[in-house]
Amino acid sequence: MSHRVLALITLAAASLGAVAQPAAPATPAAGASTPRIDQRQAHQERRIDRGVASGQLTRREAHRLEHQQGAIDRAEGRARADGTVTARERARLTHMQDRASANIARQRHDGQQRPGAASAPTK
Repeated sequence: MSHRVLALITLAAASLGAVAQPAAPATPAAGASTPRIDQRQAHQERRIDRGVASGQLTRREAHRLEHQQGAIDRAEGRARADGTVTARERARLTHMQDRASANIARQRHDGQQRPGAASAPTK
């Protein structure tokens, strides 16, 4: 009888080992890869950060621009959700990024400064 118990314990341990294997990390499908969009998002976020640091952007302007970046991130997530980013979705994301980029440039150079920020030297 102890032979039978030992066999059952061994079988249970072996099956637990098979179940406890970690799953392979999920990688996005090749069609869902958006490296250019991701790189551009990172660059635009750095531009906003530099505008805040230099005082070129007020808190309200920075908040609005960051909110716009968040909307682009959410749209990208929805586009990638089905595993493929279509040409139409890429075009929409690119258009959204173009508008955001223009807004960043306009806000950084509109002459408004964050209160307490040192004024930039004039040339």
